[in-house]
Amino acid sequence: MRVIKASAYRQFQPFADGPYRCRGRAEEGMDSTIVRLETDSGAVGWGEMAPLGAFYSEAFAAGARAGVGELLPKLMGTDPRQLLVVNDFMDRAMFGQPYVKAPIDMACWDLAGQAAGLPLAEFSGGRFGSAAWLYRSISQDTPERMVQTAQKYLRDGYRRLQVKVGDDPLEDVARMKAVRAAVPADVLLVADANGAWRVDAALRFALAMGDADYFLEQPCMSLADNARVRATVRQAMILDESITTMDDLLAAHQAQILNGVTIKLSRVGGMTKARLLRDVAVALGLRVTIEDTGGSDLDTAATTHLMMATPEDSRFHTVDFMNWVTVSNGDGMPAVAGGQIRAPEAPGLGIKVHEAALGAPFFETG
Repeated sequence: MRVIKASAYRQFQPFADGPYRCRGRAEEGMDSTIVRLETDSGAVGWGEMAPLGAFYSEAFAAGARAGVGELLPKLMGTDPRQLLVVNDFMDRAMFGQPYVKAPIDMACWDLAGQAAGLPLAEFSGGRFGSAAWLYRSISQDTPERMVQTAQKYLRDGYRRLQVKVGDDPLEDVARMKAVRAAVPADVLLVADANGAWRVDAALRFALAMGDADYFLEQPCMSLADNARVRATVRQAMILDESITTMDDLLAAHQAQILNGVTIKLSRVGGMTKARLLRDVAVALGLRVTIEDTGGSDLDTAATTHLMMATPEDSRFHTVDFMNWVTVSNGDGMPAVAGGQIRAPEAPGLGIKVHEAALGAPFFETG
């Protein structure tokens, strides 16, 4: 099997619940880059990545489009089933830029799973259980509006909520306490600052929250600053933005900073590198979340497959981006039920792409 043609598409995906706010910024939707790889056997594989604006992570949509245009011609003639070989080739051809490589790697996984006749959960090691827990994110707003959003998500069946903080710490305390008081005690809450606080702000928040029941996610950006917060905070800590490489994960574990890790496909370079980080995190006894910076059905399928291939006692939760946005790019994702998500059971990603709805590709080669 060899890649003989590649195309890339752009799809804007508006948020279903209006602008998404964190770190004092707001975005109207996801600007998705979708990659299509075609092989000499006639098989087609798909991949997707969508940054949340340019402020959220070290990725931006125009950079993804430029990057895939640089890499895709160099992949002609490669065997997409040889995932490690393809990743090594991309890393040699382009230094860094993991978000550019993520949709290409995903498309190769899709092709490899199809060639094996297996859904990617089974292809990557096995499907543990039938479904994974989901969370919904409550973007920054007034405490009253955030409570209304939380109650809406509870009515929709979600039982895990991520409250966006990282603003003035006392205002964030008001937000967290309002949501905590408005939802049942068995609803899991995460306070996620996305690395926006300085150490003093994170400590003021933690002190004011006292013994409240919640998880604290990425209070500061650097490992050193999070270590200073970890020494004081009583709640379990999850790291996300500061974990981009294996060195980061091992250093954070050695420093006893984290209790769990959030692995985003586009941040680490795709499914191949995410699986390796996941396996090491599981071996270290950490809770694992696998998700991404955005997307729709294709990206949701990829993250759900990797979550389902994670042992149940190590899984934390994931996201259903297909339900965060108003635009679909394929059929095949099972409907969300009871705040949980299942992975497709067809080979590969298991998504039948709405190719005609994507319009003309912005790049083609081969």
